Amino acid sequence: MLEIPVYIATGFLESGKTSFIREILADQEFTEGKKVLVIACEEGAEEYDEEILREGNAELVTVESPEELTTDFLKQLQRQHRQKLTIFEYNGMWKVQDLLDVLPKNWPVVQVFTMIDASTYEMYLNNMRSIMMELVKSSDVVIFNRCDKDTKKGSLRRSVKAANRRVQIIYESIDGSDDEEEEDDLPFDVNADEIDLEDDDYGLWYLDAMDHPEKYDGKKVRFTAMVYRGDKLPKGYFVPGRFAMTCCADDITFIGFLCKSQFAEKLKVREFIKLTATVKTEVRREYQGPGPVLTAVKIEKGTKPEEELVYFN
Repeated sequence: MLEIPVYIATGFLESGKTSFIREILADQEFTEGKKVLVIACEEGAEEYDEEILREGNAELVTVESPEELTTDFLKQLQRQHRQKLTIFEYNGMWKVQDLLDVLPKNWPVVQVFTMIDASTYEMYLNNMRSIMMELVKSSDVVIFNRCDKDTKKGSLRRSVKAANRRVQIIYESIDGSDDEEEEDDLPFDVNADEIDLEDDDYGLWYLDAMDHPEKYDGKKVRFTAMVYRGDKLPKGYFVPGRFAMTCCADDITFIGFLCKSQFAEKLKVREFIKLTATVKTEVRREYQGPGPVLTAVKIEKGTKPEEELVYFN
């Protein structure tokens, strides 16, 4: 059966989805001249004019409610339009998983893009955090548009990476050009040979070490952590880490890195320790690629932090 590749652009109203899809339609290298079906699931301020659709060899279908999106309906669209590529402009208030569940088997999803207006991100995060984070979790690429000189890209990146470590982040300035990511202003000295982490800094270090493990290769770190040991961990390893709130009070997860120690099996689960360890980047299945692996140098009794949960700001 002929496969129909699917691209999904989601985000809240006026986040830039229509403009993004119009750019895709104008890119002949992307569409390769194939017939495209655009399925728009909301009506925003921007529109698709006939010339853009014609030049992009595209046809437009509008869907007004999530209940319309069924497997039979999508199969019917394929028979009617005979497209070779499908692009969804998906309503940010609808769950992406609901769409994935009804896609025909021959409609493989290539990428999910989430468009975010950087100037309104904090407002949406404060008022609709769980919905915003669900969008981020389901995305392959997050595009922060309308960035300016006052945009705090480090803060944006941390909040997104806390929910989805594998997501790619792109910043676009107000004029639509790509904007460079700024260096994080971290509260500890990454250039020091020995890095002492305060309790409040663990989350920031965790994200930075996961994104850039090479920065910490050969260095020594010291921090307070909770002990985790599970049946799936290899012998001689444990995970020192902390519980973190990545989305909301109902979305708390344990974050930490693998650590080698001859005393791993003697440590009590959930006890707090003060760990001194060296860092080395290794390719591990647990990370699905390269990541920091610690080797314990010293393990002391630790004190539970005043704020037991980790945040990423």
